[in-house]
Amino acid sequence: MPHPAWSPDALSARLPFLQRRARLTEAVRGFFRARGYMEVETPCAVPAPGEEVHVGTFRTERVSPTGERWPLWLHTSPEFAMKKLLAGGAGPIFQLARVWRNNEGSDTHAPEFTMLEWYRPGASMADLIAETHALLQAVLPPVVRCRGIETDLTRAETLTMAEAFARDVGADVLATEGDAPALAAAAGARLRDGEDWEDLFFRLLLERVEPKLGRARPTFLTHWPAAQAALARRDPADPRVAERFEVFVCGMELANAFVELTDPAEQRARFVADRARRHKLNGAGDWKLDEDFLAAVGQMPPCAGIALGFDRLAMIAAGAERIDQVLWLPPG
Repeated sequence: MPHPAWSPDALSARLPFLQRRARLTEAVRGFFRARGYMEVETPCAVPAPGEEVHVGTFRTERVSPTGERWPLWLHTSPEFAMKKLLAGGAGPIFQLARVWRNNEGSDTHAPEFTMLEWYRPGASMADLIAETHALLQAVLPPVVRCRGIETDLTRAETLTMAEAFARDVGADVLATEGDAPALAAAAGARLRDGEDWEDLFFRLLLERVEPKLGRARPTFLTHWPAAQAALARRDPADPRVAERFEVFVCGMELANAFVELTDPAEQRARFVADRARRHKLNGAGDWKLDEDFLAAVGQMPPCAGIALGFDRLAMIAAGAERIDQVLWLPPG
C-alpha cells in the first residue's frame, strides 16, 4: 500500500523537487518586480469561469448570512478578473494563481494547479514573445532536461501555425478552414464519424505538429486560425488569423498567450458562439454571460497577456518526470 503524500518517506522523495520549486517561485517574482510589474490577487470563486468549450469546471455555492444561495465556480484562469483590473488602470500586473479544471489528470496535468499569468499594456506579440523567452532564461539554466528531452534555452524558434501545418501535416490550414473534408484530403487523413473541422484540426495538431515542437529549442507557435483564439485580437495584416501563440519547452506545452481583444461587440459574439457549442456538447444550465467582463473589455488598454503553467515550469526546472513530484500535496 503506498505511503500518504505527507509521510516522511514520500515527502523526502519529493523534497528536492519542491525546494527547486520554492526557489523558482522567488526567481519569478524577482523577474517581474524588476520589470515594474505589480503582483495582484483575485477571487477564486467567481460567477462565470469563462466560455472555453472544452474546459471542465468545478461548481460551488455561496450562502449569505440570511440564507440566500447562488452558484459560483472555481476559476479556470484569473484572466477575466485581471483584465478588469487592466481596465481600471492597474497594469502591468502578474499573478501566481491557484486554478481548477475538471476532467484533467495525467503525468503533466492536475485538476488543481498554479497558473502564472501576466499582462503588459502596450505590448505587441513580438514584445511578449521576447519577454517570455527572457523569463525562461532568467529563471532556468541555459540547458534544461525534462522527461527525456533536452532543450537549449539560449535560442528559440518562432513558427506560425500555417508553417507548422505545411511542414508537418502537408496541408494549408487556412485555405481549408471550416472545410473538414478538404483538410482531411490535404492531410491524407481519414475523417472520423462526426468529426468537424475543429476536431480534425486539433487531432492533427496533437498527433503531427506538437510532437515536433519545443525539443532542441523552445518553440513559439504563432498566428492561430481566428476561430481558435476566442480572446485574442485578429491580426490586422491577415484577419484569417489571431495574434495568439503557445510556448513549448522540453516537448511540453508551457503557455498560451494573446494580444488581447478589446472590442466588446466582437467579444460578445464570440462568447455567444462558444456558449452555443458548449451547450450543444454538454447541455445548458450553467453560468450567465459575464456582463461585468464584457463591460470591462471596451475599457482595456491595448495589451498582451499570457498564462503559463507554473507546475510544468517547475517540472522543467527540477527535471521531474511527473507533475505530482512538484506538488506539495496532491489535489483531493
